[in-house]
Amino acid sequence: MNIATLLHKPLNFAVEAVLHRQYLRQKPILFNERPVEYQYVFRQLIRLCPKTILDAGTGKSALPSLLKTCGFAVTAIDNKSAYWKNGFSNWHYHIIQDDILRPALQGPFDLVLCISVLEHIPEHALAVANLMRLARPGGHVILTFPYHEYRYCPNVYEARDSDVKTKPNFITQAFSRKEVDLWLRQTGSTLIDQEYWRFYTGEYWTTGAKLTRPERATDATPHQIACMLFETKNSGI
Repeated sequence: MNIATLLHKPLNFAVEAVLHRQYLRQKPILFNERPVEYQYVFRQLIRLCPKTILDAGTGKSALPSLLKTCGFAVTAIDNKSAYWKNGFSNWHYHIIQDDILRPALQGPFDLVLCISVLEHIPEHALAVANLMRLARPGGHVILTFPYHEYRYCPNVYEARDSDVKTKPNFITQAFSRKEVDLWLRQTGSTLIDQEYWRFYTGEYWTTGAKLTRPERATDATPHQIACMLFETKNSGI
């Protein structure tokens, strides 16, 4: 009998014990942005049918595991020493330690995802350039983040009417059309689809009162979240 066989039962028992404790401790909270972001991702997956996917900034999310269940070959990366000051364990999928500002990963991937991560990176233009580079020529990148069509905010938690009273140790930017246009110029990519969503009554993400359910919006109506699909520059053009 080998080591793996001997350890199988006790390891499974330990994992089940932790998961059971998490199950018992869960409490319902008012919705967050993930249902909107994930539905956008899966609608694009049906449209694009990629074979290989990179999920950048996975954290503790189960998204890569869910994507693998759907038949895609998935790679997940995160800088465990940055946003996650004490590190973390993802109970759903193997996460490769990597920094999107200096990625060791080579790619290319048919589709690159960065879901609610970019807003925490001050050097956002460099991060986007690397995300685009990790996608194959003519491939696609999906980005979701706090957004205001006309005005950039360096940290929404500093807004006077933010409902986040205890400031976290990271920033959350709200990007605008100016930043998106910068990314497009620097990478030669094309923005081919975008959705706007409203979650709050205020101007930026977490500001004002939270709505009872998210609302689809336009560039001319109040919104705080954007989901965008980019096509990378084709090397033959």
